[in-house]
Amino acid sequence: MTYNQYKKAFEKEAYNSGYPEKYVNQCLEYARVLLNNKVPVIYDTSHLAALVGYKKEYIKRAVVYTPYFYRDFKILKKNGKYRQISEPLPNLKDIQIWILDNILSNVKVSGFAKAYRKRVSIIENLKYHQRQSKVLTIDLEDFFPSIKVKSVESVFKNLGYSKLLSNLFAKLCTRDNSLPQGAPTSPYLSNIYFKPADRLIATYCIANDIKYTRYADDLTFSGDFDEDKLLGLVEDVVKDLNLRINKKKTKLMTPNMRQTVTGVVVNQKPQVVFHKRNKLRQEIYFIRKFGLENHINNKHIKQSNYLNHIIGQVNFVLQINPEDREFQEYRAFLFELKVPPHQE
Repeated sequence: MTYNQYKKAFEKEAYNSGYPEKYVNQCLEYARVLLNNKVPVIYDTSHLAALVGYKKEYIKRAVVYTPYFYRDFKILKKNGKYRQISEPLPNLKDIQIWILDNILSNVKVSGFAKAYRKRVSIIENLKYHQRQSKVLTIDLEDFFPSIKVKSVESVFKNLGYSKLLSNLFAKLCTRDNSLPQGAPTSPYLSNIYFKPADRLIATYCIANDIKYTRYADDLTFSGDFDEDKLLGLVEDVVKDLNLRINKKKTKLMTPNMRQTVTGVVVNQKPQVVFHKRNKLRQEIYFIRKFGLENHINNKHIKQSNYLNHIIGQVNFVLQINPEDREFQEYRAFLFELKVPPHQE
C-alpha cells in the first residue's frame, strides 16, 4: 500500500469516527515513515495484538516473564562443547515469525552477508574464495549473546516505530538482554545489526582488492593482502559493536594448505572436508551391512529423525558438489529406505 492510499483510507475512517485534525495529521506523519520503510503501520500494543492474533495480555506477559516462554536444551558442537539453545514456545514463536516476515524481512542487509537470506545459498559464501593466494577466516566470539536488547530496540526505532513499540519488539525478540539462539528473529536481526560493520569492512576490502563475505559469525577474506593490517581493521570495527574476535579460531591458509570456508574446501573446486565425507561413507556402509534398524540399535543412536538427518548431510555434500556420483548413489539408496517401493 502506498502512503497516498493509506492516507485516503485513514482520513475517511478517522474523521468519520470524530478524531480531530491534529491527531489525524500526527498519525499520518508517523505512518508515512513506516510506509516509506516498507514496514507495517502499528500504533500500539493493542494494534499489534490484533495483527498477530494474540491477546494484548499474552504479549505483555511474554515480555515481563520471558524465561517462562522458552524451552532450553543443549546441542553438541564439533569441538566437543555444548551450545545452549533457547527455543521460544509455540505462541511466542508465532509472534516472532510474524515480526520476521512482516517487518525484519523488509529491511535490506549487506550483500556481503551470505547467511540467513532467502534465495542465497552457502555456495554464495564459497565461490569468491576459490583458488586464492591467501584465505583468512575470522570467527566472532559469542555473536548472538553480544547483541543486546538496546541494540535490537534501535533497529525498530530506525524503521520509524515509537519508543514504546520498539522496546516491546526488542523484548519480544530477546531473552536475558540478548538475542537467544533458537529464536527465528535472531539470525536476521544479527545481519541488520552487523550491516554498518559489513559496510566498513567491505569498503576497505574493495579498495585493496580483497574478496570478503560473511556467513553469520564467520568472516572470510581472500586474495593477496597484509593479514595483520586486515585483522587490526576488523578488530577495530567489531569492537565498536561490542563484539570480539575469537583469536583461537582465526586461521590464515595459503595454497599449499587445505583452504576451508565454513567446513568446505575451496582450493580448487568446493568440496565438503574429507573427514565429514568419510564419516558419511562409514554410516552408509554400516546401514548397508546391518540394515537401518540394526545399525541404529548397534550404535545406540537416540535421534528419532536419524534417516532424515543422514539424507540432509548427503544433500549438503551434493549442494556443494552436485556432480559427485558417489554421493548421488548414496542419496538414491537412502531414499529407497525412506520410501520402500511397495509404498510409492
